[in-house]
Amino acid sequence: QVQLVESGGGLVQAGGSLKLSCTASEYTFSYYAMGWFRQYPGKGRELVATRNWNGDETYADSVKGRFTISRDNAKNTLYLQMNSLKPEDTAVYYCASYERRQAYGTPRYWGQGTQVTVSS
Repeated sequence: QVQLVESGGGLVQAGGSLKLSCTASEYTFSYYAMGWFRQYPGKGRELVATRNWNGDETYADSVKGRFTISRDNAKNTLYLQMNSLKPEDTAVYYCASYERRQAYGTPRYWGQGTQVTVSS
């Protein structure tokens, strides 16, 4: 069973920055596509960003130019740098592993989520 542990969430003012981290227990971390999702209260999870095993990235239109996904394979850690945060970015953020090289379909494993709150 793969475990994904997120950290770095918190409260920040609009215009500020946060960096989320997700550490995976899986030794084959570098082989797989990873992603960040977020969930608003009463809504389903929406894709924020993905990064394939070869470095290809995708972003939701709402975060392009503000968020950056990255990974450190030596540390089995995925990151999400969030800049110019807006109140509408307030959500629970989840790290996910697709357990395949390309990010498509539903991820197989999920972290427990970390709350990000942006005040206006």
